[in-house]
Amino acid sequence: MIEFVKGKVNYIDTQSIVIAVNGVGYQIFCANPFIYKVDEEVDVTIYTYQHVREDAIKLFGFRSREEKALFEKLLNVSGIGPKGALAILASGVPQQVVQAIEEENEHFLTKFPGVGKKTARQIILDLKGKLTDFMPGLVGPVYELKTEEKATTYSKELEDALEALKALGYVEREVKKVAPKLAKEHLTTDEYIKKALQLLLKL
Repeated sequence: MIEFVKGKVNYIDTQSIVIAVNGVGYQIFCANPFIYKVDEEVDVTIYTYQHVREDAIKLFGFRSREEKALFEKLLNVSGIGPKGALAILASGVPQQVVQAIEEENEHFLTKFPGVGKKTARQIILDLKGKLTDFMPGLVGPVYELKTEEKATTYSKELEDALEALKALGYVEREVKKVAPKLAKEHLTTDEYIKKALQLLLKL
């Protein structure tokens, strides 16, 4: 098991990053790869989970051990795979996920791609009462949502963010709903993704 990878960010796309370590590039799938753009010139430490299937071995990466542990808890739920667990963590506010589970808020959980009512109920049944220890370590910023504005042009950063949303499993219809609300913002790709995910959870 690879506990963590420490090195420089060599490449970023909508689903993963490549970390260069002693001449070797490790591809690591992340909930929001663009959060590592600010770290391209310095060594970063990414906590990893190695997922093994018959046809593939993949590394999934996280900024903290708490986030990794929550990912592993989600994987234990029937109907939740790595892609679904990443989509849930990509919201940037995993403490809201924990709160929704504790309060049996199925409506909130079904906002995530691939999570229907049956899976939401299974998440609650499997994890309620088992996640309260994660709350202190997972508290993060809640991003303020701005007033909807009509779209004019899409910047490269926003285009990358919209592609990243699709990679997480959100469908074209959902992405098109939030795009006009973001189009006149001047944000980084990472910030666009975070704001878009907050908007998607409110649809």
